[in-house]
Amino acid sequence: MTNPNADGEAFRFVGVASGDDRKSTSDRILTYGQLDRRARALAAWLQMRGAKGERVLLPHCDGPLQIEALLGCLYAGAIAVPCPSPLSGGRFARRLALIAKDTDAALVLADSATAPEVSRVLAGGLLVCLAADRAELPSPDDWRPPHPADDDIALIQYTSGSVARPNGVLITQRNLLAAQRTLTRALGTSGTSVVGGWLPSFHDMGLLVQLLHPLHLGACGVVMPAGAFARRPLSWLEMIEKHGVTVSGGPDFAYAMCVREVADEQVEKLDLSGWRVAVNGAEPVRETTLRAFARKFAPAGLRPEALYPAYGLAEATLLVAGGVPGRAHSRRSVDAVALAAGRLAAPVPGGRRRTLVGVGRPLGSEVLIVAPETRQVLEPGRVGEIWVRGESVGAGYWGGRAESGVSFGARTGYGEGGFLRSGDLGVKDEEGELFVIGRIKENVNINGADVAPEEIEASVQEQNPLFRNTAVFIAGTDLDRLVVIQEVHDEGLLDSEFPELADVVQRHLEGEFGVTDAAVLLVRTGVVRRTTSGKLQRSAIRRVLEDGGIRPLYHHGPALECDLSTN
Repeated sequence: MTNPNADGEAFRFVGVASGDDRKSTSDRILTYGQLDRRARALAAWLQMRGAKGERVLLPHCDGPLQIEALLGCLYAGAIAVPCPSPLSGGRFARRLALIAKDTDAALVLADSATAPEVSRVLAGGLLVCLAADRAELPSPDDWRPPHPADDDIALIQYTSGSVARPNGVLITQRNLLAAQRTLTRALGTSGTSVVGGWLPSFHDMGLLVQLLHPLHLGACGVVMPAGAFARRPLSWLEMIEKHGVTVSGGPDFAYAMCVREVADEQVEKLDLSGWRVAVNGAEPVRETTLRAFARKFAPAGLRPEALYPAYGLAEATLLVAGGVPGRAHSRRSVDAVALAAGRLAAPVPGGRRRTLVGVGRPLGSEVLIVAPETRQVLEPGRVGEIWVRGESVGAGYWGGRAESGVSFGARTGYGEGGFLRSGDLGVKDEEGELFVIGRIKENVNINGADVAPEEIEASVQEQNPLFRNTAVFIAGTDLDRLVVIQEVHDEGLLDSEFPELADVVQRHLEGEFGVTDAAVLLVRTGVVRRTTSGKLQRSAIRRVLEDGGIRPLYHHGPALECDLSTN
């Protein structure tokens, strides 16, 4: 890390609540000197409670405490556990409770707005919850450096999926430093960069890029509340312009939201010419989204080569592969049938095709494409599981659970070990460019061929401007029924219009994929769930459907053995 001036600006938190008035917002500036003193005071408090090597929960908040508490844990030698705020709703409160139970944490550093709800959600546990933004803390001079070893656990990063027992990735000091070096090389950042965004602190990109990367560089970070982006996507772009942000990013759906919800007259008032690296880091990255975003915001000075598709995962401390800043990303049109059969091939005239987005080359890690069943390393042009090996790969999952043995320390058929099995399908071309295809366990079988659900979802969404998120999976008693859950922007729509919209989906499925008997459910926006990193939670959506928890606006096609009663 560059040694910054103590009076230099470390972070600017924009649009956060000020004082006791939760409706009043302002910008809050945190200098490097203030951050250091605050982190040392929190670390001294943690050390007084014997927190070295212990788990400390850090519920997300929208102000300086999110980075002060994180550094306080690192300064104290405690294990930071970033997690959602219970104020964000029931799903996040349940996740917080699961993480607290999983880690058996005894301490929580929250802000005064969150602490009462944390205490309520975690009632019955032997936790000490400190409202750290208003507490009387020890002197920063009471802090004592912990001198951690490279392989000591620095934090537990919980994966973004929704499971009954969440997986917490063990991130060591060595992993953190390796990951930051990789980010610097990949993004071309320096002490003059301005890194900003809206992702929450428990999101791996929010944690490692927005919060830790500016500190690694000795640069400035700009952070806005995630809720502000959700309410008004334009605010993200306005933040980039106003504060001179050079590096920012998010999942694919964030770019799609901006395309959909920012008006052309608003684009004309923007200046995005200083946005040098726009990271699209979700799986999958859609070519349609990148193309639409570049076209939409070209009048604002956005350069197409600023768009930066990348691939990463929490188990690898985020970034695995990326391109070259300032160079246009690669795309490749391939034969969809051949791709489903496991190989890259040029499109057949008149045949079904799919456009893949290249996510660059491996950065700081070794990446292999491996046949999942035989563990044989595949040559370029063959589709298989993405395996990763390098200093940034985490030490396993918390609690020594069985999943660690499956995902970490894998060996190829040739006996090479130490690889992380990503669970993602990918392919490298002859030049070493990586293309991510989808998840291994979510492919659907159509007419004897496996097809990535992402391919179906992307094509269905394009059929009508009223269509929002789409989720596709196999369900039914014999797991033989293709189900399409299609969000519809239904404001102003008449009930009589729903059958035609569903028929549009069915005709497209039949003509493009040969599916004649899909179950198509039109639903309101918000039903299709995504993780914080933008990945569709297909398994969770299927469970909700099977439990009768989805009430569609309209159901077209065969009945399923679950409650599909409409409103």
